[in-house]
Amino acid sequence: MSAILDLDQTACHGNGVEHDIETPHGVLHVTMRGVPKGNRPVILTYHDIGLNHKSCFNTLFNYEDMQEITQHFAVVHVDAPGQQEGAPPFPTGYQYPTMDELAEMLPSVMTQLKVNSVLGIGVGAGAYILSRFALNNPTLVEGLVLIDVDPCAEGWIDWAASKLSGWTSNLVDTVMAHHFSTEELTDNQELIQTYRLHIAQDINQDNLTLFCASYTARRDLEIERPIVGLNEDTVNTLTCPALLVVGDTSPAVEAVVECNSRLNPTKTTLLKMADCGGLPQVVQPGKLAEAFKYFVQGMGYIPYVLLSHLSNESVPSAGMSRLARSRTTSSSSITSMDSSRSRNNLNSLLEGNTGGLDVQAGPQTMEVSC
Repeated sequence: MSAILDLDQTACHGNGVEHDIETPHGVLHVTMRGVPKGNRPVILTYHDIGLNHKSCFNTLFNYEDMQEITQHFAVVHVDAPGQQEGAPPFPTGYQYPTMDELAEMLPSVMTQLKVNSVLGIGVGAGAYILSRFALNNPTLVEGLVLIDVDPCAEGWIDWAASKLSGWTSNLVDTVMAHHFSTEELTDNQELIQTYRLHIAQDINQDNLTLFCASYTARRDLEIERPIVGLNEDTVNTLTCPALLVVGDTSPAVEAVVECNSRLNPTKTTLLKMADCGGLPQVVQPGKLAEAFKYFVQGMGYIPYVLLSHLSNESVPSAGMSRLARSRTTSSSSITSMDSSRSRNNLNSLLEGNTGGLDVQAGPQTMEVSC
């Protein structure tokens, strides 16, 4: 548990290079580790409300298996305006960017850092921002890992509930309820206390209020599942491979399933993590790192990576059989990419499977659980 709770640890064995980048909607603070490698995308992360890139992603990126991946990629961590460590308060009257405007800031980051394409990892609000960015700039995004993503605008009932909770509880309680289920808030005291203190003491509260308000005011992503032979060339949806991740007791389960139902089933995998609620990248970094390896391999990168906890077994032989599959009425599928290279790599990943994963031809409604 100590590894999980060390919010100040430095990710990826290096401090990285910090940049304050001018964009059309203000300055964005980013941290870059490594340099772009050939024609490979750069891993770009975006955190959720109440967090910054360190408290959201350090546990995952310090995990041994994840470090095996990041040695092959440069990494760019984005902090939402005013959410980074030691951020000063905004001046009175400052207009915080909308969710759409936060997404519109990312091309400037890529231009400044000379990044051609990205592989995005976003959590909550960050997952929404990266989704919007991919919809606006499909040629810049090669793949997305979306954790606890909500594609919907906040309904009027949710809006009223948030207003009511704002009258009866403080900002920290509201953010904690966004991250964790009621059970988690009472059962996992060490984790909960650590993040409660972090949100209350390490994040500028006025700045956080503005970020939360921006997320609450988000509009619907307006994505729609394509229908073969009808609208696959005209429908508004993500065109890149997507891995949706949610803990099975997370407050975001319904939202993630809804997002999954709107995406192309041949390019989308829904991963529901057992014994996990909010912040799966913190609570289950090993499982997420393993799933991310499979996802990256399916895209044609690092096809043979040794898993540190599997002795000399490589991913193709261990493969997806380590993920148990359970059929549900939600709409998801094993990822199938456009390029023949990606298909061949995904097929080789699955060839060694002897159980635990029922692979069928064509789009199917299923979820992968682990």
